[in-house]
Amino acid sequence: MHKILSLITLTLLAACTPTLPTRMPVQPEMASEITDKPGWAYARQAVAAANPLATQAGHQILRAGGSAVDAAIAAQMVLGLVEPQSSGIGGGAFLMYFDGQQVSAHDGRETAPAGADPRLFLDLQGKPLPFNDAVLSGRSVGVPGAVRMLEAAHRKHGVLPWARLFEQAIDLAEQGFQISPRLNTLLQADPHLRKDPLALRFFYDAQGQARPVGQVLRNPEYAHVLRLIATQGSRALLEGPVAQAIVARTAMPPHPGSLSLQDLSQYQSRDRQALCFDHTALARTYQLCGFPPPSSGHIAIGQILGLLGNTTPQGSEYANGLPSPDYVHRYTQASQLAFADRAQYVADPDFVSAPAGDWRSLLAPDYLRERSQMIGSQSIREAQPGQPGGYKSSYAPMPKQTEYGTSHISVVDAKGRVVAMTSTIEAAFGSRRMVTTDASRPGGFLLNNQLTDFSFAPTDAQGLPIANRVEPGKRPRSAMSPTLVFDKASGQVLMTGGSPGGALIIHYTAKLLVGTLHWQLNTQEAINLPNFASLNGPTLLETKRFPALTVNMLKARGHDVLEIDMTSGLQAIQKTPQGWFGGADPRKEGIVLGD
Repeated sequence: MHKILSLITLTLLAACTPTLPTRMPVQPEMASEITDKPGWAYARQAVAAANPLATQAGHQILRAGGSAVDAAIAAQMVLGLVEPQSSGIGGGAFLMYFDGQQVSAHDGRETAPAGADPRLFLDLQGKPLPFNDAVLSGRSVGVPGAVRMLEAAHRKHGVLPWARLFEQAIDLAEQGFQISPRLNTLLQADPHLRKDPLALRFFYDAQGQARPVGQVLRNPEYAHVLRLIATQGSRALLEGPVAQAIVARTAMPPHPGSLSLQDLSQYQSRDRQALCFDHTALARTYQLCGFPPPSSGHIAIGQILGLLGNTTPQGSEYANGLPSPDYVHRYTQASQLAFADRAQYVADPDFVSAPAGDWRSLLAPDYLRERSQMIGSQSIREAQPGQPGGYKSSYAPMPKQTEYGTSHISVVDAKGRVVAMTSTIEAAFGSRRMVTTDASRPGGFLLNNQLTDFSFAPTDAQGLPIANRVEPGKRPRSAMSPTLVFDKASGQVLMTGGSPGGALIIHYTAKLLVGTLHWQLNTQEAINLPNFASLNGPTLLETKRFPALTVNMLKARGHDVLEIDMTSGLQAIQKTPQGWFGGADPRKEGIVLGD
């Protein structure tokens, strides 16, 4: 109960006071202990982020007259401090933005160093490295892209001065924040972070135990780096002493990487054309806009929804707070088909051509109608890729591989500008390599292990190349799915949302869309729904959330059912007649604040 009261108290403070204190009470507990959240209604503007302190930072920027992009930047800088396991200045991000007229997509995905090659994650015998060996190596670190992308987005869409957006994160880093139960639990459980001497000294006590819940943690080195970025821009991170420290950390064993100062200084974010498609639910047509490749997320979501639209439900799809067994069956079969195509085709578009010359070929109605005929009464178990537009690929499918990570921010400002941004350092605590420019100054920031999103094997057994193999300067395929929803007829923005969760991001975001658009739930109700998925293998159900009847009915239809923890972190804000309504995932510690 005290967790619920803390959330309600925080919301009331936001509504009643002109400013919020820098420090907060101990934050809500980690996702494995579900915390009921009411959803939050506001009239003019709102921000949803994965930690109350980050939400507060974005909210203060909105109250100061900042744009949605300004608020997202402020929130992200705080997330890098208080949620270091998920995202930060050592990682990357995708940002979707609506300025009231047009949608834009800003790509801050990490890139492989110039010295990387397709054998990056192979051992001396030509075999793929064990996954954790690769994650903890210097080879896993890609050129961090989030800060340069946010700087470019701010130049186009920012209102407040760049330096103003860093003040709250700098203040928190210097004064300290209370360690949340979630951060404490993740620190204690992580088997690798203690191997880094800088991280060991910062996050753990002399006995190697995680610093306790409620202890005030100060990070003066992070404050120092943010000050440099605030005054000098992204070059303060990608050039000079900070860049030298990044390169030095990646060059350390085991398996040193080739990241160079030139790789860092030459990094460029990309502005891409948003990928939008129409989707009809309950006789209303929506336009769903998301990120194109190198993200696979929006294509996979579009395929799943399109395939489902060509199937016939057996009875109600949703009842008593749960999707029906028939719906889960059809959904997971659609997922298997979508993930087979994902493994075959999707990679960095600067290196790999779209099938039939257009990524939308994977969303073509005729193609999805044809593929949907494979969804029958029994599980496919493992689908094979299709041939959109009759296209026959010269690539081999990517083998199944672990995917991690991320954090999500959604913002709507008082002028109707909207952000959906998903950011990441990949695995929990990234490559477990902490960067500092001064060893006498505690703290710093963690580097990503984003390059493990590439295929470890560059070819299949027959020697055919894999589209998502490592290549110099290439961006690894992602599942991040920041999404904007519009009413097709009026063009009005209706929702911004997204989630962390590795490859499961696709399913968490699809669940949000189905729940709100098809089942007429509000964002909080849709987020609260139990999670379910398939990655083109077993059917995954969130543990203890589905009745035995559902499990048994799926098994009877040929499903290999696994009940697992599925820790989504959905954040979403939707348009209502009264203004905006935001939801935050009860599995994590995020909240929504606004006015």
